Amino acid sequence: METTVKNVFNLLKYAYGIVPIVAGADKFTNLLTNWGQYLNEGMIPFDPGVFMMIVGVIEIVAGILVLTKTKIGALIVSLWLTLIALTLLVSWSYVDVAVRDLMMALGAYVLYKLSDHV
Repeated sequence: METTVKNVFNLLKYAYGIVPIVAGADKFTNLLTNWGQYLNEGMIPFDPGVFMMIVGVIEIVAGILVLTKTKIGALIVSLWLTLIALTLLVSWSYVDVAVRDLMMALGAYVLYKLSDHV
């Protein structure tokens, strides 16, 4: 059982570490998607491109934290994904993405809780 918990912990650690780094880096290139499409531009007081670059830096830092200080990093990623989902739900756009992000937030929270047992 202990090996299984460790394996699940490592799988989640690397997934929740690498994915935010990749998504954050893509905020500068828009190779995976046009991230600006998810913004309600009326909600931000400055250029959407600048906002997305700030988001990208936050996501890269969060991913690095998951890889280096897993417990706090996982909690930050869980909260971050929850905030993204709530923003999408408030604007009632991309509800499918909001639900996906809430499920990803739950997985990051599980990683946070597992950090006590590894």
